[in-house]
Amino acid sequence: MKALLSVSDKRGLVDLARRLHQGGVALISTGGTARLLAQEGLPVQQVSDLTGFPELLDGRVKTLHPAIHAGILARRDKPEHMAELARRHLSPIDLVVVNLYPFEATVQRPDVPLEEALEQVDIGGPTLLRSAAKNFPWVVPLCSPEDYLWVAEKLLAGTLSFEERRALASKAFQHVALYDTLIARWLRGDAEGFPLEVTFGGRLVRRLRYGENPHQQGAVYAWAGAQGGIAHARQLHGKDLSYNNILDASAAWEAVNEFSETACVIVKHTNPCGLAVHPDQAEAYRRAYAGDPVSAYGGIVGFNRPVTGGTAEAMRGVFYEVVVAPGYTPDALAVLTKRRDLRILEVPPSLPALEVRTISGGFLLQTADTTPENPSAWKVVSQRAPTPSEWGDLAFAWRVVKHIKSNAIVLVKEKAVVGMGAGQPNRVTSVRLAVQVAGARARGSVLASDAFFPFADGVEVAGEAGVTAIVQPGGSIRDGEVIQAADRYGMAMVVTGTRHFRH
Repeated sequence: MKALLSVSDKRGLVDLARRLHQGGVALISTGGTARLLAQEGLPVQQVSDLTGFPELLDGRVKTLHPAIHAGILARRDKPEHMAELARRHLSPIDLVVVNLYPFEATVQRPDVPLEEALEQVDIGGPTLLRSAAKNFPWVVPLCSPEDYLWVAEKLLAGTLSFEERRALASKAFQHVALYDTLIARWLRGDAEGFPLEVTFGGRLVRRLRYGENPHQQGAVYAWAGAQGGIAHARQLHGKDLSYNNILDASAAWEAVNEFSETACVIVKHTNPCGLAVHPDQAEAYRRAYAGDPVSAYGGIVGFNRPVTGGTAEAMRGVFYEVVVAPGYTPDALAVLTKRRDLRILEVPPSLPALEVRTISGGFLLQTADTTPENPSAWKVVSQRAPTPSEWGDLAFAWRVVKHIKSNAIVLVKEKAVVGMGAGQPNRVTSVRLAVQVAGARARGSVLASDAFFPFADGVEVAGEAGVTAIVQPGGSIRDGEVIQAADRYGMAMVVTGTRHFRH
């Protein structure tokens, strides 16, 4: 039995090679891998000695040779294949242990030179893995150090099953596919438009007890090449996260990071039911909580600053499932960790990414809704212009409404959400819900609508409740009626020309 070993990541290599040698397996290797094995006193044949050909082009060409790939690809159940190997004085290779050049780690460094990045594009490694995986009934491909020892034991004992070989082949092909995806994405860079073909690469972060409901399965994957966001959050305390916890935590993290000011958001079923900004983080929390205390129960709380002890004290007495923040002071953790079941997540910064949603038979792909807002470019269409305080609340409300499910309506007062209506099939119902939640606080508030008002009825409901100003995209064929309704109630109205659907 022969094994070819050529790895960039040397973890577990020596232990594997030693076990194979003890089992009578001949070792073949290249470059740094061969040198390490020789230093450990293990007999190893250089690939160049096997092929009779030296490494070429600074090591770019080592294993791309018929003597290697014929030994891997020969079918053992075909006498003519084995006879051809014999005629050429070649031997079968039964185990291929390969992991790939660290392209991903290289290109994550800022301003990495093109030449250096291209040198980390592995050619021979993926070819070896694909060859072994293609011939998996007779050749074992190994690309993960976590598999080394158990595979070696079973292979030497002759108990490695067909199903296990097939699973290792699948793993090898997937490993190469992920590698190629990272390279293609890096080469594509920030080019606009969408390629004719696209793949996505992810790595398993955790398996979940179940999915959205107990009869569904669930798991979390992190985008390969990305380093921030909820997928990379560090859980500091609490029970295991559920599928729904993770969805809501992600919604909270995205919403609260919409703001540069100190902000707090409370999310329920992916919708912000409370959101506020204030220089004092504890006060931002109290204002967010006041937005809808009933819905806050069992929600997810998000912060865009490290949580302070004062904020943690302010959260006492309310049941929350998860807290997400970029960090926590020791005083805050001392308070929060007293809640046995509260999940506490420390989340690294994340950059906007393409948004992917599955549909029957495929998926939708779009850029993130990160268009910079410029309130100075908004158009006042009502007889009355907003006051300075109304302008501030309108700008705040417009940034909040993009994180609420359409049809989305949000009421804001003093840069805090006081009422919200989400996900309704018509806009006037969303307005009624927002007014109902706000109650008396609706009087003197401003309103943001994620899309235009198709009729004047929603504006009329807001006017009756005492809303003083509205921001909306405009563009309805009944804009004239809508504006007239605002004027009848003495409301200021501005249009943005941009909508923020969130389906």
